[in-house]
Amino acid sequence: MIRSVIQTCTQLSQIVNYNTMAFISSDELKTHLYSENIAAIQGDDETILTAAIDGACQQAKSYLQAFDTDAVFGAVGPKRNALLLIFIKDMAVWHFIKLCNAGTSVSFRRDNYTDAIDWLKNVQKGNTIPDFPLRMDASGIPEANTLFKIGSNPKRGQHI
Repeated sequence: MIRSVIQTCTQLSQIVNYNTMAFISSDELKTHLYSENIAAIQGDDETILTAAIDGACQQAKSYLQAFDTDAVFGAVGPKRNALLLIFIKDMAVWHFIKLCNAGTSVSFRRDNYTDAIDWLKNVQKGNTIPDFPLRMDASGIPEANTLFKIGSNPKRGQHI
């Protein structure tokens, strides 16, 4: 059942063409998870790992909408942001080991995943500003909502 859902998600992501395959490959996850563990979890079905990678890339994209995600995730080789690459690998490993945690510590992987999500949330809030290109409008000017956010303190009531 789980494998059929993962295969369906993989097929859908290929149809929509999110351009995630150019950003990270299955072989690059060997820096975060031993190849023996990858083989034990996925067996003969490589779509499981591909679905985990695609899911991690899409999850990261959802936090980075203020930036030009096509440029960020379209980069290849050494032009990719190293910190984003590490966090996406952590997220992909977390999604991957949900099927089976053979040879890895779940608490360690959960902590890495949480750190990655916290960093993405800080980027989304504007607390952390990575070196990513901003999303541009049709005329080549950065979109207004990507530069800053406006807010205020909660309204106070006066009690006399």
